[in-house]
Amino acid sequence: MIKIHEKTLNDLEFFTVLEHIAEHTITALGKAAVLAVRPIEVEAQLLRELDYVNEYLSSFDNDNRIPNHGFETISKELKLLEIENTFLEISSLQKLVSISLTANSIVKFLAKFKEYYPKLHQYSQHIEVTTSIIEQVDAVIDRFGDIKDDASPQLLELRREIQKLKGKINSSFSSALNRYHGLDYLDDIRESVVENRRVLAVKAMYRRKVRGAIMGGSKTGSIVYIEPETTLQYSRELNNLQYEEKEEVIKILKELTDYIRLFLPLLHDYQAFLTKVDVISAKAKFARNINAILPEITSDRQLYLREAYHPLLYITNKEKGEKTFPQTIELSSDNRIIVISGPNAGGKSITLKTVGLLQVMLQSAMLIPVHERSAVCLFERVLSDIGDNQSIENHLSTYSYRLKQMNYFLKKVNNKTLFLIDEFGTGSDPELGGALAETFLEVFYDKKAFGIITTHYSNLKLLANELPHMENANMLFNEKSLEPMYKLVTGQAGSSFTFEVAQKNGIPYSLINKSKKKIERGKVRFDATIAKLQKERSKLERTERSLKANEKKKQSEAEKLEETNAKIQKKLESFQELYDSNQRLIYLGQKVNDLAEKYFDNKRKRELMAELFRLVQIENAKRKKISAKQKRAQKAQEKQIKQEADKKVEVIRKKKKAAKAKEVVVAPPKPVLKIGDRVRMHDGRAVGSIDVIEKGKATVNYGMFTTNINLDLLELVEAKK
Repeated sequence: MIKIHEKTLNDLEFFTVLEHIAEHTITALGKAAVLAVRPIEVEAQLLRELDYVNEYLSSFDNDNRIPNHGFETISKELKLLEIENTFLEISSLQKLVSISLTANSIVKFLAKFKEYYPKLHQYSQHIEVTTSIIEQVDAVIDRFGDIKDDASPQLLELRREIQKLKGKINSSFSSALNRYHGLDYLDDIRESVVENRRVLAVKAMYRRKVRGAIMGGSKTGSIVYIEPETTLQYSRELNNLQYEEKEEVIKILKELTDYIRLFLPLLHDYQAFLTKVDVISAKAKFARNINAILPEITSDRQLYLREAYHPLLYITNKEKGEKTFPQTIELSSDNRIIVISGPNAGGKSITLKTVGLLQVMLQSAMLIPVHERSAVCLFERVLSDIGDNQSIENHLSTYSYRLKQMNYFLKKVNNKTLFLIDEFGTGSDPELGGALAETFLEVFYDKKAFGIITTHYSNLKLLANELPHMENANMLFNEKSLEPMYKLVTGQAGSSFTFEVAQKNGIPYSLINKSKKKIERGKVRFDATIAKLQKERSKLERTERSLKANEKKKQSEAEKLEETNAKIQKKLESFQELYDSNQRLIYLGQKVNDLAEKYFDNKRKRELMAELFRLVQIENAKRKKISAKQKRAQKAQEKQIKQEADKKVEVIRKKKKAAKAKEVVVAPPKPVLKIGDRVRMHDGRAVGSIDVIEKGKATVNYGMFTTNINLDLLELVEAKK
């Protein structure tokens, strides 16, 4: 029988986890049920509940998602059904139809996909699938929420009579309206409605001339509202019929309620089932948010949490965009108790709370954020003493309260207990408190309990080092910056870094040295040795990480080189094949050319045909017989190789063309021609001088004659001096 005290749940912030899960519920009853979740006492039931959540979580990742389970609470309706001679209103009946449809759809779905959700299907089998409630309500109430006319013969008859009377009322009222309007007794608005009755808007001065019942008047008193005498009788008859209709509706609702009362146990089951589904769904959604899984649950006394996250810290850091550091911790029959030491603010308490919170979450049928290779066992008791436990109500000091807690622990602890104690032994004189804490720890050890404690006491660290089934552990610190690394390592106690932290925070070295002299030299040496070992471990960790990173990098580079080499080899083979193929074609072309020359000389056709046939036979003997499919593949490959070669040739051509373009000598700028310059025509020999330049043309004097030529056709021989 599993029993976990409320105080332990409070210490481990279990109720905060419940609040986070409750945010994922979609019904009021589901939310209340989540907040009421506690560790499950019966192991078989706990394992079933864990399977339910795990199966629901799996539905998020496949195409067969479980249908929506939302419903309106029907607790009030269930209470009314338990009371005889009561009847349900239309809205309540519609809620019952809705919950029936929802429950039926989920039960049918789980039956259809029982291979995917075997445990949920098994749980849903006690829920009866019936459409009786839905059919009976649908027979009476339409989709607009009104009682149907044919719900009973009497109601049908009454509503027909009511419709006839309404017709008579409208007819008689219209007649009176037209008559009095013609006599100009009515106001401009002519008519109005008072108490759901049509009335004439009569001018106050004519009220005695209009026969009927006065139903009221306007605020100014200028209008009097009168129901015509002709409609009064019909209105009274209508009231009577409407009363009878109301009575008939109540009678129908009572009969329907009496029928549904037979299904009261089933309706209770529906609500309980859908509430349970809401709780399971909320747990699964929360598990998805924190990347939680169902680890292996072992019957051996073993707790192995690999890469475990504190769920609340994970959520907080995720919202801030900060990293959360996971912890790996193991307890077993050979290593039952872990003593975590080291400086404050290094993560000792969080590690302790992570283990405790994940254990109570699991024992409350919640999935936990750990690596899939983790393994856990179940404990009958989880005991905790975490945080400042000064009791103001009982006028107890912290130490007195902690002694009361230790007394409770001594009575309850056994080999199926997990105890979690933060700052074990503090609150009293260090020497005496440490000695008493050591004695308590020995008792817990002798009773074969599992546990984790955090402490600064050296005697507890020494005890953990001496006893075979107890182990020291520490939270790593950066020895240079003295910043926490939030990583738990086992097998070695942690230094408190008392003097180092003091020095880092600006305390003068002279005062630190004076403090060192005040305490036993052996203790300082012991703490210094631990600090030195811790620094060495930290260096080794860094070296190991660096080596692993380099090895990974080298492996990656080697794989890349191998891949590149394989590609180059493949291309070389392809080009060799292409070259061989081209050489063969050249050889064949040469042979055919020789035969052609020979035929040209001797004109012996038979000899030519024989030589050609022999050449073809020789070539075919070299070929391997391949299928049409292989031939197509070979041609495609050759085409691809040729395309690649063509592309490369094209690239080389483009490069050569670009280089050649760069080599083109840029022509010097053309000189501006002036009058008196000696010039000649392009490709001409005769030289003349320019006499006149006008509109892009020049008159050139050659001595014996002159000519008019475009300036563009002339080139300078000698400029005028």
